[in-house]
Amino acid sequence: MKVLFIGGTGIISSACARQALELDVELSALVRGRSSERPLPAAVEVLHADIRDGASVDAALGDRTFDVVVDYVAFTPEHVRADLERFAGRVGQYIFISSASAYRKPLASLPIVEATPLANPYWQYSRDKIACEELLMAAWRDEGVPVTIVRPSHTYDRVSLPTLAGYTDIDRMRRGDPVVVHGDGTSLWVLTHHVDFARAFVGLLGNPKAIGECFHITSDQLLTWNEIYATLARAAGCEAHLVHVASEAIARAVPKWGPGLLGDKAHSLMFDNTKIKRIVPGWAASIPFSAGAREIIDFYDAEASRRRVDAEADAAMDALVAIAEGS
Repeated sequence: MKVLFIGGTGIISSACARQALELDVELSALVRGRSSERPLPAAVEVLHADIRDGASVDAALGDRTFDVVVDYVAFTPEHVRADLERFAGRVGQYIFISSASAYRKPLASLPIVEATPLANPYWQYSRDKIACEELLMAAWRDEGVPVTIVRPSHTYDRVSLPTLAGYTDIDRMRRGDPVVVHGDGTSLWVLTHHVDFARAFVGLLGNPKAIGECFHITSDQLLTWNEIYATLARAAGCEAHLVHVASEAIARAVPKWGPGLLGDKAHSLMFDNTKIKRIVPGWAASIPFSAGAREIIDFYDAEASRRRVDAEADAAMDALVAIAEGS
């Protein structure tokens, strides 16, 4: 099976590349450059091109055909239209990586299933993913384009911290300084290790039962945000001193955190993974966040250069703590 990944060094795509090779596929990856944090395996054919530069992509791909094309870096309808034109008649299955943040917020009911309505008034990223999905499903219905849509939720690896300020939060906890958690910290959240995601995802490659279908792939482990911070603190050998601040107040104080917070993280999530488990028999997410947290801390502790504190985020945390404590 000849498979092309557009992207290959991201959180999700890097694990999927390694997992796909275990299926003995012929894997090519179209990437702009190299990654020291998530290098591609030697067995992957690396094609260097910028997916937004049509001429460089055409030069890299020529007239090659593929059984499966997976685009990990399509974010807008324009990106998807370019793929549809480029790969028309040249691909047996086109897989679009969408986002579980596309599900309607606030949620009317839990657990989330693939038929849960899509709408996100807070986050343009999510609205763009929804528009991409609509375009692709129309292409499937009207023209028979062999489309599969996958909606990851919060998927992480050893490089990616799930907290508001990333490594700065770990540094603050180790210093004994408080960290800010949105709301009262008791809303439910789902964190999925990228290896768990990849083990399910590769079951969709070339799978005729996946054509014309949408799937989310997530862990079944439910965590509160208080538990997430506490788990990271334990892995870092310290305690978490949490200060709770309303999500709206955080969004006002640090606008760049607002869309992802109000449009996703501020809401309790719970997913029904029956559909992906039915099409990939025997799969279940098996890596608890306690193990993932240790991987994250070990990664950052391995090299001092990785332990960078974001001065702007650090100051924002101090300001939010001061507001919450009335000082």
